[in-house]
Amino acid sequence: MATRLFNRNFFLLWQGQFVSLIGSQAFFLAMMYWTMEGTGSASLMGILMTLSMLPGVVLGPVAGTVADRYSRKIIIVVSDILSGLGVLTVSGLFFLFPESTNVLIAGLFVVAALNGVVQAFFRPAIMAAVPDLVPKDRITAANSMNQLSFRFSQILGQGAGGVLYALLGAPVLVRVDGLTSLFSAVSESFIQIPQKIANGSKEGSAPTEFKADVIAGLQYVWRRKGMRNFLLMVGAVHFFAMPFIVLMPFYVEISLERGAEWFGFLMAGFSGGSVVGYALAGTIPLSGVSRSRILLVLLSAAGLLFGVLGFLHEPVVALLTIGTAGAMLGMFNVHVTTILQTTAGSELRGRVMGLVMTIANAASPLGMVAGGIAGDLTDKNIPLIYKVCGAGIVVSVFLIGRRKAVREYLASEGGG
Repeated sequence: MATRLFNRNFFLLWQGQFVSLIGSQAFFLAMMYWTMEGTGSASLMGILMTLSMLPGVVLGPVAGTVADRYSRKIIIVVSDILSGLGVLTVSGLFFLFPESTNVLIAGLFVVAALNGVVQAFFRPAIMAAVPDLVPKDRITAANSMNQLSFRFSQILGQGAGGVLYALLGAPVLVRVDGLTSLFSAVSESFIQIPQKIANGSKEGSAPTEFKADVIAGLQYVWRRKGMRNFLLMVGAVHFFAMPFIVLMPFYVEISLERGAEWFGFLMAGFSGGSVVGYALAGTIPLSGVSRSRILLVLLSAAGLLFGVLGFLHEPVVALLTIGTAGAMLGMFNVHVTTILQTTAGSELRGRVMGLVMTIANAASPLGMVAGGIAGDLTDKNIPLIYKVCGAGIVVSVFLIGRRKAVREYLASEGGG
């Protein structure tokens, strides 16, 4: 067992992910803005983002079981290799067919689907591995550090990405993402991850045992009413939050009357606020009833601020607003992740995290498609959509979060 937070294994994982995520955020910005400029279709942007998330919803239970039954290290390394090669292929298409919008859109759709599949297996493996790489009393701090690296990478990748997109174009940013994923795979190959294979199972065991493991994970989550209702609430929040992301390029162009640079600045501002939230979560302990109340207030207030964006036309004010919302969600996410991770033992943790991703994110693809369609049907009336979605988040938290089972789940130690 590790005796300190920043031991060799955790550091290798942390720094590899940090570099890779910088490239991923630059690629995300390039993909979104290039699609808007090339097609002008909000619906197409919604479908493209849906392809990147849908595999995680469908494959979550299976991917979580794989993370429990097979080497998490191999899953993590292979995932980054496949992601890097896929993105580099799209980079080649940008250079070979720079004027063919149809070819490039098709390439983006394929790599979005591939990355969705890869991330479906990658994320449960990462989240299941972290508690085994650090001391038990430092798991919250480790989650905070992981989230900090994610958000710092967004600040760098998206903040600089908007400027680099305007200067260099999409092909260069896409190539950077591919190279950083391969770098991450090399770093992760030196990690040693202690792992207990799921009870009653061995690598390469029969499909019937694999199925039994999947069912055991489903039963574990379903029998916990507080967790079930909480994930339902998070799913509703995800549904109403997705249109904010899908329509952000149009919000920047139409409501703020700015270009790609400000799209990057807003996304980086949200990430910067999240960094503050992660730092606070790692240093300010929360427990019991106070934790339950604070987490629900943070989620409601963030939804309210997202809705306020619909009233804003000044870029700096919008940046401050979205940054504040990011800080609230950052603190919320760190504490919730710790609760979920400490619920199950190492041999079950992958399945639990995979199912959490499936249940919580199941509504996200619907929200993305709905946001894109709403954008086109309302002739890009982004302020109206933002106001409705912000109200939807607040109402969802109020209706589900006030249930006793949810409040008790968030207040219980270890998420029991």
